[in-house]
Amino acid sequence: MELKDLIKPENLVYGKSRLLEEEIMHYCPGCSHGVVHKILAELIEEMGLQEKTIGIAPVGCAVFAYNYIDIDWQEAAHGRAPAVATGISRLMPDKFVFSYQGDGDLASIGTAEIMHACNRGENILVIFINNGIYGMTGGQMAPTTLEGMVTATTPTGRDVARNGYPLKITNLIAQLPGTSYVTRQAVHTAASARKCKRSIKKAIQNVLDKKGTSFVEVVSTCSSGWKMTPVASNKWMEENMIAYYPLGDLKDSVKGENVLEN
Repeated sequence: MELKDLIKPENLVYGKSRLLEEEIMHYCPGCSHGVVHKILAELIEEMGLQEKTIGIAPVGCAVFAYNYIDIDWQEAAHGRAPAVATGISRLMPDKFVFSYQGDGDLASIGTAEIMHACNRGENILVIFINNGIYGMTGGQMAPTTLEGMVTATTPTGRDVARNGYPLKITNLIAQLPGTSYVTRQAVHTAASARKCKRSIKKAIQNVLDKKGTSFVEVVSTCSSGWKMTPVASNKWMEENMIAYYPLGDLKDSVKGENVLEN
C-alpha cells in the first residue's frame, strides 16, 4: 500500500497544484518568482480557469514561465507584453489574459506599452515583479533601483543627480482612469504570500468581471544580483525596498477608493 492510499481526501490540508509542471525551476535560491508562480497556478486551478487562461511570458528571469504552469502561453518581445496581451484580449474577450513582467521589462523598455495599456483600461491582469535590479543580465541598475544601491553599473551606488530617482511606476499607474485595482504586495513570509494570493485573486476576478486593467506589483528579492544570502535578502528588502515601496492597495475602483488621493 502506498502513502497516498493512506491519506483520506477529507484529511488533506495542502496539495501541490496539478497545473505546476514536473520541471526543476531554474530560479536562484530565495527568488520570489517561484512563489508567485505557485500562487498563480493555485488560483487558476481553484477558479477553474485553466482552459481559458493565456499568459504572456516576459523577457528576463521569468522568460521560461511557460515551462512551469500548464496553461496556454505566448512569448513577447522585451517590454511588449501589454501590447501582446491587448491584442489577445481584444480578439478573444472570453479569455483570461495576464502578463508577467519584471522591473527592467515593464518599467524601462516597456514603459510606453504598460502606461498606454493601463490608460486604455485593457481588460488584462499585469503581474509586476520588482526586485530593483536587472537580475538575468548581470545585475545592472534598473529603473526601480534604490538611491545609493550598488549594482554592476552603479558600483558606488545609485546617484540621483546622475541616474535620476527610483521610479514608483505603480503609483503612476494607479492614477490612470483605466485601472480598476492596483496593489503592491510581497511573498517573503507565509503571511505576506497569503495576502498576495488574496490580492491576485481579487485582480483576476476584476478581469473576469470586465472592470479594466488590474495591476499587482510584488516587491521581490534578488539574492544573486544583490550578492546576499536569501535570509539577508529578505531582511534587506524589508528594511529598504518595502520602506520605499510600501505594501498595500493603491487603488480599488470597485470600492471607490484611491489611497493616493486620501
